[in-house]
Amino acid sequence: QVQLVESGGGLVQPGGSLRLSCAASGMTFGSFVMGWYRQAPGKQREPVATISSGGSTNYGDSVKGRFTISRDNAKNTVYLQMNSLKPDDTAVYYCKGRVGGSEYWGQGTQVTVSS
Repeated sequence: QVQLVESGGGLVQPGGSLRLSCAASGMTFGSFVMGWYRQAPGKQREPVATISSGGSTNYGDSVKGRFTISRDNAKNTVYLQMNSLKPDDTAVYYCKGRVGGSEYWGQGTQVTVSS
């Protein structure tokens, strides 16, 4: 079965940086479109960044210029480098993989930006 496991979340001060990782198994990782989504309490889950199998990326407007998504197909891992973090970035961050009509989600990792 496909399994996605996020790691790297935690508490960081405004202006700080954090790198999230999502390790995938049970899938042909290189064939999947991967993405990061986030959900804050009381808010709708929103897309943060996606990366295609070929490395093409898209970002949500609120994170453009601050976040970078990347993937290492040899390690079956997708990353989210988060810089210049703001309190509004506080959320549970979820990893998603998609291929064809199938979609898979990780369990999420908490990111808290606070002074």
